[in-house]
Amino acid sequence: MKEVLTGSKRNLMFLVPFLIVLFFLLFLFGMKNYHQGKDVPAMVMGGRYYAAADSYNSGIRTQSEDTETYFRPSKLPVLNTRFDFQFFRDYMDKKTSEIVLPSSLFSTPEDTILNYFSILREAANLVKGKGAGCGTLGDSVIPYPAAYNFLTKSYQERLTYEQYLKTFENILHISLLKYHNVPLYENRDNILRYFIELETIEGNERNQGSFAYYYGFADLQKENGEYKISNLEFHGEDYLCAPYHGWAYDAEMSVQVRYGGWCDMIEKMYPTKQEGYIKNISFRGKDGKDYLIVFYQLTNDTDIEIAQYRRGETGEWELIKFNPEDCIKEENYMNFYEEKIWLCVD
Repeated sequence: MKEVLTGSKRNLMFLVPFLIVLFFLLFLFGMKNYHQGKDVPAMVMGGRYYAAADSYNSGIRTQSEDTETYFRPSKLPVLNTRFDFQFFRDYMDKKTSEIVLPSSLFSTPEDTILNYFSILREAANLVKGKGAGCGTLGDSVIPYPAAYNFLTKSYQERLTYEQYLKTFENILHISLLKYHNVPLYENRDNILRYFIELETIEGNERNQGSFAYYYGFADLQKENGEYKISNLEFHGEDYLCAPYHGWAYDAEMSVQVRYGGWCDMIEKMYPTKQEGYIKNISFRGKDGKDYLIVFYQLTNDTDIEIAQYRRGETGEWELIKFNPEDCIKEENYMNFYEEKIWLCVD
C-alpha cells in the first residue's frame, strides 16, 4: 500500500509542471486569437496596429480647461473662439429657414468670418467607418444649420443645406489660424475677399484622428446691411511636395524663376521683407519700374502668391494683373524650363 502511495506522489510531481506549462500555452494562444479578432487594421508602418483603448470617463467641461492641448499640435493661436455650446440653445431642432441670427454677427467682414468659424469650430459630421478615437465629438451636427445662415441667398441657391452638410463629412474639428483681406483686380461686384487658413481634425479607418491643413478664400458681400459669405474655396496643403520640388513653394525662388527666368523682367532683386506670415518680394524691372509681389506663408512654410503691384508715377503701389505663364509657350515649356531655371537661381 505504501508503494502505491509513493508511486502516486511521484506521478503527481511530474503532472503539476506539465499542467502549468499547458495552461500557459493555452493562455498565450487565447491572447493571440483575441488580438487577431480585434476590428483594426492588421499592420501599419511595418508593425501590428492596435486601436486606442476606449475611454469611459465623462465630465462637464469648464471655460478654464485647456482643451487646446488635446486638439492640435500647432502653436499658432486659434482665432475662432467666440462661442460655446450655450450659443446653440435657441437654434436647436430648428430648420435652417426658421433660424434668425442677430445682425451683430455680421457687422463687419471680420466679424462674419470669426463668428462663422467660431460656430463651426466644434461641429463634427462623422462618417461610418472613420473615427477619431471616441463615439461622440464636440457639438456633433448641431452647429451646421446656424452656420448655413451665414451664406448669401444666392449662395444658398447654388448649394442646398443637404449639399452643404455633406461637404463637412469627416471634418471633426476646425481651428481658424489666419485670415486677412486680399485685393481684387477689377472688382465690379463689390466683393470683399479674405485669405483664410484652417487646421482640421479628420477621422480615418484606424479610428485615429489626423490633422489636415487647408488654405483658401472667403468672398463676402453686403446683403440687407449684413456681410454674408457669397463664396468659399479651399486648397489642401501638402507636407511632402515642397521638400522634393522646392522652387515653386518658395517666394524668392518663385519670383526669380517666373518673373525673371520666364518673363525676363528682373533687373535687380530688392531685399525680402516679411512681417508675420506676409512676405513681400520686390524687384527693379528692366522697364525701369519697381514691382512688388505679395505672398502669404502657410503653416507648412509654403508661400502663396496673393497680389502683384507696380509703383506708379506718384510713388504709390498700383494693383496689376499679370500672368507669368503667358511668357512661355506650352510646346517649348520643358526646354525653356530646363535652360532657364538654374540660370535664374544663380
